[in-house]
Amino acid sequence: MNVFETGKIRNVVLLGHGGSGKTTLIESIANITGVTNRQGKITDGNTISDFDKEEIKRLFSISATTIPIIREGTKINFIDTPGYFDFIGEAEEAASVADAAVIVVNGRSGVEVGTQKAWNLCEKYNLPRMFFVTGMDDDNASFRQVVEDLQELYGNKIAPFQMPIRENERFVGFVNVVKMKGRRFMNLNDYVDSDIPDYSMENLEKYREALMEAVAETSEEYMDRYFGGDEFTYDEISIALRTHVIDGSIVPILMGAGINGQGARMLLDCIEKYFPSPEKLKISGIIKDTDEVFEADYDDAKPMSAKVWKTLVDPFIGKYSFVKVCSGVLRADSTAVNVSKETEEKIGKLFILRGKEAIEVEALRAGDIGAIPKLTVTSTGDTLAAKGNNVEYARPQVPTPYTYMSYTAKNKGDEDKIAGALSKLMEEDLTLKVVNDKENRQTLLYGIGDQHLEIVTSKLLNRYKVEILLDKPKVAFRETIRGKVKVQGKHKKQSGGHGQYGDVVMEFEPSGDLETPYIFEEKIVGGVVPKNYFPAVEKGIQECVVKGPLAGYPVVGLKATLVFGSYHPVDSSEMAFKMASILAVKKAFSEPDAKPVLLEPIVSVKVTVPDKFTGDVMGDLNKRRGRVLGMNPDHKGNQIVEADVPMSEMIGYSTDLRSMTGGIGDFEYEFARYEQAPSDVQAKEIAARAEE
Repeated sequence: MNVFETGKIRNVVLLGHGGSGKTTLIESIANITGVTNRQGKITDGNTISDFDKEEIKRLFSISATTIPIIREGTKINFIDTPGYFDFIGEAEEAASVADAAVIVVNGRSGVEVGTQKAWNLCEKYNLPRMFFVTGMDDDNASFRQVVEDLQELYGNKIAPFQMPIRENERFVGFVNVVKMKGRRFMNLNDYVDSDIPDYSMENLEKYREALMEAVAETSEEYMDRYFGGDEFTYDEISIALRTHVIDGSIVPILMGAGINGQGARMLLDCIEKYFPSPEKLKISGIIKDTDEVFEADYDDAKPMSAKVWKTLVDPFIGKYSFVKVCSGVLRADSTAVNVSKETEEKIGKLFILRGKEAIEVEALRAGDIGAIPKLTVTSTGDTLAAKGNNVEYARPQVPTPYTYMSYTAKNKGDEDKIAGALSKLMEEDLTLKVVNDKENRQTLLYGIGDQHLEIVTSKLLNRYKVEILLDKPKVAFRETIRGKVKVQGKHKKQSGGHGQYGDVVMEFEPSGDLETPYIFEEKIVGGVVPKNYFPAVEKGIQECVVKGPLAGYPVVGLKATLVFGSYHPVDSSEMAFKMASILAVKKAFSEPDAKPVLLEPIVSVKVTVPDKFTGDVMGDLNKRRGRVLGMNPDHKGNQIVEADVPMSEMIGYSTDLRSMTGGIGDFEYEFARYEQAPSDVQAKEIAARAEE
């Protein structure tokens, strides 16, 4: 493949709700531009972008895939992303390197939650965007409804560039609203000029008005002319559109039918015409040693720098690090410095990946996207740069995973293989995390949702031939006392020769500090327990609080005071006094006056939902024994519900919240404190631990 100049590159991410038609659209684009000689189908498992076995099996995208398309001397780097919310990390990574976005909307399903999430992602990364309404060959598709819904959500910036022409309930062409000309499809994706049907005029006037309003709102001069009844010329409209699509103040709507390739040609025209090349954009990094700003700005005359935005680790095609060149020229057979890890990397070959097909190139100029195989230490988010150019770029912001399960190896002896396989999957997927919970003797697997964890389990089996079993995780309770008791602990043993003798009288009470396991003091008068045994007494307490007497959980907030005791000049020893101390702690926890209790972890939860869902969310949090603390608007039409909820009640919350809110709700939480668990929860937990 040729090396493309920065001005001849477009980097476009495809976003949208799961099942909206992104993969089918890119398949039709590949077909009409000659990349493929027949259009693949998701149901046949032969599309370019869904090449992973899991994607073929499940009939939806799981990973972001690059599909470069060459058209009339311009290279369009499409990045097809998953629409399902469990794989939002892939869409985040893709959006972080895209220069513009096409949000795909299914004409029959209309504007969905994933459409709004895609818009929010474009807002986050300040991406110019356009909508493509697909599935227009479906009798139930309604372009008019999609336009109305989008205008209701996002206002007058939504500008329909086209409207459908239907004959005998068939989608046969469209009206170009900008040029006010009809187009009729020939051979599916090609079109010829045609008359505008009379029945289209009513809707056409509305769309033309919406387009003119969008143009008028781009400047005060245009607004005055618009209200004065002036007509804009085609050139004025075209220049305004080009300028203001790039700055996001106009968002075009196009349409077609991905399965037939209809509308794909017009979409490519608009991408080339209205979306910016990287040379028109700004990007900057930070010089690592001096904290100075390095204005890279996709200038290929500056020293080379590139950011790694995605990693692919496949047992069959190997490891590839996907890069976007931010400045200079990245060349094959060169050396680069991994600025993030302060290590040199040898760059052998360079590739453009089209799905799983690797196309070798000699170089990548500033603004281009490609892949480097077999880098040793480089991972997603790292920066590669020429020697002496110590710049580092911001890492992709992926969501924090809050859904987790414990896992065990199905077959004993597979633990090391599983750890290695998960390590490779975590290289690919930054929203996947493994945590070793030593306290509860469990390993936890974190992901974005239940489906995410299920697919990880399936990948382990199919890719790496290891099997794990997922289970409900144990929650880290704590033990403490609420009352004050005085107990004696005596360890006395005679077995020929020297015996063992240790005798302590201790007071136990709450310390008031749940961050600290215990506080030890001594108030011995008259040497009834010699000073040299005090450390042994404390060591007994220290050992005992690691695994408490109630249910084997760590003890916190305990104050222990040694007040009396006795010793034997021959039989007493440090071991004997340590054992006496352990007996005293256990005895204290068995005393009713000590009021021993289990403490459960409480998390501070923030749930972001549209106003209409707040009642359902608060009701659900109350059922989870949560305390709703209040609501705050986020000034984007949502409310942030804040609550304190027991950690054990948050298991499975991701799925329940999606069900309640149709997938639009988001949540986050962090550990807040420990609180006394209700008596029924304590009894259940103590009984469960006793069985173990």
